[in-house]
Amino acid sequence: MKVKLFVILLILSTGCARQITVYSIGDSTMANKPKPEVNPERGWGQMLQNYFTEDVIIDNRAVNGRSTRSFIVEKRWDSIYNSLKKGDYVFIQFGHNDGKESDPLRYTNPHTIYRHNLMRFVNETRKKGAHPILFTSITRRHFNEQGALIDTHKDYPLETRLVAQELKVPLIDLQYYTELLEESYGVEKSKELHLHFELGEHPYYPEGKHDNTHLSVKGATAIAEIAVEQIKKSKIRLGKKVKSYEL
Repeated sequence: MKVKLFVILLILSTGCARQITVYSIGDSTMANKPKPEVNPERGWGQMLQNYFTEDVIIDNRAVNGRSTRSFIVEKRWDSIYNSLKKGDYVFIQFGHNDGKESDPLRYTNPHTIYRHNLMRFVNETRKKGAHPILFTSITRRHFNEQGALIDTHKDYPLETRLVAQELKVPLIDLQYYTELLEESYGVEKSKELHLHFELGEHPYYPEGKHDNTHLSVKGATAIAEIAVEQIKKSKIRLGKKVKSYEL
């Protein structure tokens, strides 16, 4: 009886050891949204669990409105750091709110504080034996009158790329891939990737909504699939845990 109990406990403990947690840290474009049964908004991190095997747990800690500064000041990073274990992953995507120059609680200089905050996330993740992956900010749907997609993130994606290069961190360049995505849909059809509703068109937004930053189910799904495909192509070990799915 004791032998059987030992074997069962050994199997259970071995199974637990193989479980990988992927922590996602970032802003509203990545975050889980409430009331998914009625709310048409999604964060792309909210869709990730659909693409990984059961031994990968997506723990999406991204929060609306956060920058690297506020995420650290509010001790959100500390709570993740204290939970990290060897073999886990941390997906890091900031930049949208770090550029809020009118808000000292969120703003960071891209070349100093933002850069060093990213380096902190990377170095402390590695200190725990876990694996950081950096993501550049997804683009906003910001077309000019001539139909060209215009960047709104300034130097934040550049600094993310430089940190990835300097610290030899895997980088998924979501800014680039989402620019391609928006352009492939075009000026009008790209509204489907975001939250565009006229007055009375959707019960969740009875007054209508025209939001070119945040994502619809379609947009969040498309970006999650881009992220997963790039993880596989980059030969990151986590890519072996991606389930088969149809694009």
